[in-house]
Amino acid sequence: MTTDDDQQAAIERPPSAPSPGEEQVSAYLRDHPDFFVSRPDLLQAMTPPPRWSGDTVVDMQQHMVQTLRGEIAGLRDCANEVIETSRANLAIQSRTHAAALVLIAAPDMDALLHAISDDLPILLDVDVCHLSVEPGPDLEMMVGGIGRLRAGDADSFLGPSRDVALYREMVDDGTIFGAGAGLVRSAALVRMHYGEGGQVGVLAFGCRRESAFHPGQGTELLRFLGKVVESCLCRLLPVPA
Repeated sequence: MTTDDDQQAAIERPPSAPSPGEEQVSAYLRDHPDFFVSRPDLLQAMTPPPRWSGDTVVDMQQHMVQTLRGEIAGLRDCANEVIETSRANLAIQSRTHAAALVLIAAPDMDALLHAISDDLPILLDVDVCHLSVEPGPDLEMMVGGIGRLRAGDADSFLGPSRDVALYREMVDDGTIFGAGAGLVRSAALVRMHYGEGGQVGVLAFGCRRESAFHPGQGTELLRFLGKVVESCLCRLLPVPA
């Protein structure tokens, strides 16, 4: 049973407009031939009529249109992927530049080591960053906080002819990452040369996630940071008397 309120609401509610029929749509499109010019996405969604009908005839036009639509969708996905990759690369580049500025601003060795161990992990979104050096004539003049490698360790971990090594999976006994070795599951190692005698060091970046680093990644920014640390070591190390 309807109430007076229901009847009043029905009177006040405006009737819904009927959907336009096919003839009305056709007439509107005839009067507005440029309708799809500003709506190409709508045009792409339209289904074109077949050139032929019948079960024994293959409509190549229809097939080609559908194929082109698939290719367009694929190109759109590729473009979006390129855009996202470019944004990610730009973010990594910005992080690397910020890390370089922090390293360059270090006034002494203590500040440099603090920047490497405390600031770089935050700026570069890694879990551990550690500097180690092989034995050399400048070693005794260094302050504490630098890891000590054995002679030849850099070649063992990076390879004799490589300046950067990327490990998808890394198991370290503390040789490379010191006290932070237990956190590291993947790593990037950068060879450095410092001092007048060309002593060798390793700048190591470690992540607790496996495959955070992997051999397919670019190494230009890692090499750049390695060169920055080399320059800082040459600037801040005491000069032998």
